[in-house]
Amino acid sequence: MSIQENLNQIKSELPSQVTLVAVSKTKPVSAIMEAYDAGQRIFGENKIQEMVEKYEQMPKDIEWHMIGHVQRNKVKYMAPFVSLIHGVDNFKLLKEINKEAKKNNRIINCLLQIKIAEEESKFGMASNEASEIIQSKPFSELKNINVVGLMGMATFTENEQQIQKEFKLLKNTFDNLKSLETFNFKPTIISMGMSGDYKLAIDCGSTMIRVGSSIFGERNYN
Repeated sequence: MSIQENLNQIKSELPSQVTLVAVSKTKPVSAIMEAYDAGQRIFGENKIQEMVEKYEQMPKDIEWHMIGHVQRNKVKYMAPFVSLIHGVDNFKLLKEINKEAKKNNRIINCLLQIKIAEEESKFGMASNEASEIIQSKPFSELKNINVVGLMGMATFTENEQQIQKEFKLLKNTFDNLKSLETFNFKPTIISMGMSGDYKLAIDCGSTMIRVGSSIFGERNYN
């Protein structure tokens, strides 16, 4: 199957309320252009430097999503163009994004990353932390960010029941936080589900899935 066929196959199965982020990390511009030519406009990268290089070479109607762990000192490189930052896992990072967005005269959309997996290696904040941040005075002073939802990564396991439990935890967290809506917290997005588990994620309420290998084929990390 070609990239175009993979993409069309996945899109044909997606409910209308679900957005597909094509995860293009480690993939060359030529492969991303195949997806672009097939109509895909939203791409996800997990390294800021790589995303900047691709942004510079590719059509400007692409929405670039930063889906990896973000280091504060690198925010400035993507602030001029990034569409959505998925992995915001602490307040200091929000503050940094706000600062760089202001310099670029932009309001940058972000998702709070909630830790739903039991694995130690996964980043994210607890749901009560998210709630405290959203209701805090320092958060209300951030005029150049807009937190538009939540993101979570399930445990890397074959155990579907565990994955389902973690996805449901993210959906419940989203439902509980929704009532806290403010001018810079307008939650509509639940970003969860990847190539292996996106169907389950959609069943559990996901509105945005991050799919790479099912579109582009297996990744080459060499």
